[in-house]
Amino acid sequence: MPTVDVLDSFLHYEEAGPHQADGGAAPLVFLHGNPTSSHLWRHVMAKAAAAGRRCLAPDLIGMGRSGKPDLPYAFDDHARYLDAWFDALGLERAVLVGQDWGGALAFDRAARHPGTVAGLAFMETIIRPMTWAEYPAAARSRFEAFRTPGTGEELVLDRNVFIENSFDQTVRSGLSAADHDVYRAPYPTRDSRRPLLRWARSMPLDGEPADVVTRVRAYDDWLATSPGTPKLLLTFDSSPTLLVDEAMAAWCAEHVSALETEYCGPAAHLAPEDQPDAIAAAVTSWAARHGL
Repeated sequence: MPTVDVLDSFLHYEEAGPHQADGGAAPLVFLHGNPTSSHLWRHVMAKAAAAGRRCLAPDLIGMGRSGKPDLPYAFDDHARYLDAWFDALGLERAVLVGQDWGGALAFDRAARHPGTVAGLAFMETIIRPMTWAEYPAAARSRFEAFRTPGTGEELVLDRNVFIENSFDQTVRSGLSAADHDVYRAPYPTRDSRRPLLRWARSMPLDGEPADVVTRVRAYDDWLATSPGTPKLLLTFDSSPTLLVDEAMAAWCAEHVSALETEYCGPAAHLAPEDQPDAIAAAVTSWAARHGL
């Protein structure tokens, strides 16, 4: 089980493919979101590794098999530990592939350390600040409850609804009991679930929370003004839980520089569970086309 010490804790990560890819290609780093882990990328990484790419996927701090220090688990905490992981592994340049908050962290790192990011592929992520009216209707009432003091603690910390009840809506093809157990394992106690609640309360909606809105606006500025960094948006359909619908994809086409968009089939929010082969094929062919 590969782990590396970072700051006052450690991050677990998965790795596949050759340590040094043919032609010196940049490694693909896959970043997960809430409430998953590197396990989300297992099938995508297997396909990309078979195509000759070095693939790595860390578990974010407090999530998966990574350490669980006493933190607020704010966006900045995740970014700091992720930066330390890149430094510890000596990953000076990588292609970042992100879903959900993993995509937001990829954007944020690229905006702060543009020289370290060869390219960005993203799906079902937090692209810009949104209003509640724009948030997927199928998830709106749940997330309003998560952000309500007292109610959110009962739902996420006490009843563990993020783990026990969300996958039916966010995986279109269904999740096996064994895979569900993998996602459940890191969160056996009330305290261990704090990162899940903080992420749910971090969605930049109607200007709150202000610290996250500031970070998102900063990376939006970078996305619009970085034509030298290739970017790939993967889109899906056939689920009411999708964050990136046709309107959001159109916004990306207008506001994100050096962007290509590829449709990868029917999926729900946790698209790597539904369409791993299409995602792997799209990412590896795009990266090869750009010499990344």
